[in-house]
Amino acid sequence: MSGPTSIAELDSRISSCRACPRLVDWREQVAREKRASFRDQTYWGRAVPGFGPADARLLVVGLAPAAHGANRTGRMFTGDRSGDVLYAAMHAVGLANQPTATHIGDGLALHGTRITAPVHCAPPDNKPTPDERDRCRTWLETELHLLAPTIRAVVVLGGFGWQALLPILGTSGWLVPRPRPKFGHGAHVVLTPTTALEPLHVFGCYHVSQQNTFTGRLTPAMVEEVLSRAGESAGII
Repeated sequence: MSGPTSIAELDSRISSCRACPRLVDWREQVAREKRASFRDQTYWGRAVPGFGPADARLLVVGLAPAAHGANRTGRMFTGDRSGDVLYAAMHAVGLANQPTATHIGDGLALHGTRITAPVHCAPPDNKPTPDERDRCRTWLETELHLLAPTIRAVVVLGGFGWQALLPILGTSGWLVPRPRPKFGHGAHVVLTPTTALEPLHVFGCYHVSQQNTFTGRLTPAMVEEVLSRAGESAGII
């Protein structure tokens, strides 16, 4: 089977992926058992595709869907506290039309920005294995290939995404320095294209997990500052 030739086809292929038995079992178990507060809802329970326009100039890369967030709603960072922080910050800097994300069909739209992850299924304890990350790699590679003509900046949420993304960027048309740049909040590296592409601005941001936001390690202002810089680099804001 040939690879997806459009973002719409990619999203459809991702949603039917069953490549990782442990993740398939877990996401479906969660969808059956549910959280008590969501017991009347039908969970998505599948791999979660990216969200945002096919001609995005900015890409936000997370880790993986949350068990009772995107695994429930079917949309990245939707229906959980991490998404509450992320979308409020995106709205504050002009990358989203509203500050909340509760379910598909809630009216949320992103401006020139797409959100994705290196792992598309909810993992137990929010910890995908290296093998699961590597099996999912083809989806992120394809997504970057399709976005390459328009993408100008990337915001990576957390060290896992940073480590997963940089090798892929190195095979997708940009030169990644050696040794590879280290992840850190506020990290910023500009990658030189190796083909007829534009330079790519890559920014690091602590992940918008409850562990980071509840402890104050990451504040809304910190997220907004990184997103604002990335949006400006991408020519969106």
